[in-house]
Amino acid sequence: MWRSGLKFVTALLLLPATVALTRALLDLLRELSGGTWRGWSWSAWGLLIGFVLWILAYAIMPRPFRTYVLAHELTHALWGWAMGAKIKGMKVSRSGGYVRLTKSNFLITLAPYFFPFYTVLVILLHAIASWFIDLQPYEPVWMGWIGMTWGFHLTFTLSMLHARQPDIREEGRFFSYTIIYIFNLLGVGCWIILVSARPWTVWSRHLGHELVRHYGAVIDTIAGWL
Repeated sequence: MWRSGLKFVTALLLLPATVALTRALLDLLRELSGGTWRGWSWSAWGLLIGFVLWILAYAIMPRPFRTYVLAHELTHALWGWAMGAKIKGMKVSRSGGYVRLTKSNFLITLAPYFFPFYTVLVILLHAIASWFIDLQPYEPVWMGWIGMTWGFHLTFTLSMLHARQPDIREEGRFFSYTIIYIFNLLGVGCWIILVSARPWTVWSRHLGHELVRHYGAVIDTIAGWL
C-alpha cells in the first residue's frame, strides 16, 4: 500500500515537469522553424513525411498487431536484461504475449510505452552502415524510416493505453501515464535536436528555463498558502 502512495506522490511532484517539458518542446519547435516551413531541412521533411505515411497506413490498412507485440515483449526483455534480470521465457502471438523475467521494476514494466524499439533499431542500423558507406546523401530516407517507426510506436502506444493493460494497472495509472508522457517528450526533444543538427544546449536551455519557471511557481504558491 505504501508503494502505491509513494508512486502517487512521485507522479504529483512530476506534474510541473510534464508542463515544463511540453512548453520547452513547443519553444524548441518555434525557434527551429522560425514560424515557417522554409527553415526545415530535407532530413526534417523526411521525418515528417515518414510519420504522415505511417499515420495513413495505420488508418486504412490492417494493423500489424503481432509486429507490435514482438517489439513490446522484446523491449521488456531488453530493459530487464540491461538491469540484471534473466529471461526465463517469452511468447508472441496475434492475441498478445508475455516475457518472464527474474526481476522487474517500473522502468522494465513501462519501457514498451516510451522506448520506440523499431526506431532505435533503425538508428543502430544507420550507425553500423555509416562505418562502411557514406550515408549523407540518403539522410532524408533514413529520417523517413525514423518517422515511420516512431509513428508506429506512437499509434500503438496510444491504442494500448486506451485498453486495460496489466503493465499500467501494476504501476498505477497516474504514475504510469506521467512517466510515459515525460519519457516520450524527452525522446521527441532528442529526435528534433538530431534532425536539426543543433547543439544539445539549445534543448537543455529551453528545458532548464521551463523547469525553473514552473517549479518556482509551485514553490511560490505553496509559500503563499503557508
